[in-house]
Amino acid sequence: MTRLSFDAYLDHIGRESRRFRDVLADCDPAARVPSCPDWDASDLLWHLTQVQAFWAGIVRDRPAGPQGGESPRPATYAELLSGFDEAHAMLLTALESADPADAAWTWAEEQTVGFSYRRQAHEALIHRLDAELAAGDVTGLDPLLAADGVDEALTVVHGVTSKDTFEPMHLVRVDLRDTDTQVWVELGTTPTDSEPRLRVVTDAGGEEPDVVVEGLAADVDAWLWNRVDDDVIHVAGDRAVHQRFVECVRRPIG
Repeated sequence: MTRLSFDAYLDHIGRESRRFRDVLADCDPAARVPSCPDWDASDLLWHLTQVQAFWAGIVRDRPAGPQGGESPRPATYAELLSGFDEAHAMLLTALESADPADAAWTWAEEQTVGFSYRRQAHEALIHRLDAELAAGDVTGLDPLLAADGVDEALTVVHGVTSKDTFEPMHLVRVDLRDTDTQVWVELGTTPTDSEPRLRVVTDAGGEEPDVVVEGLAADVDAWLWNRVDDDVIHVAGDRAVHQRFVECVRRPIG
């Protein structure tokens, strides 16, 4: 599928981050975050602050890797909000002053600034949803951004790299009915991992899928990030294959 433009990613980083900040500014700092049970609202606010500050540094100092340690956590909620404002401004400035094609360290196979454009748009989107869940004021996700998020989650976050030896065994098709998008996923194994792994493919070679996972783009994106229950998606086909697919997308990240 076609990625969004870098201008669109930058716009979404700003828009989703503003909504995240506005929601948490009016939220009880001690409110629990249902989608991140170990966190309250202040923890969520500090997390995205750290994330945006970290990637601002990565882009600013490109192509060097991570530099230095983390800043101390502010003592008050007001200071946390101010700290987020500073980190967010740093991220936007760093991205706006860089060429997406510039070489830059990432934890993924792609080693360019463009990775941070895309990744931080989706980081802000999902944590905006977390903030809304904590505040009890959930709004919709942009369908095109969510559809791109489905592809990013399956390709980058959960998928094997092009350097991995991969033995495909099953085929899953993910249908996003509101954006008329299909993502084809092979399930298989690698020599170094006994657990099922996945790989997104652009051409299924005319084969029929073993499983079809269907839903609205926003629902499937949120489901892949374990932010909504299974009832938002429809599954047809081999249930055992579907369970292997679920195991792949529920693997711990990092």
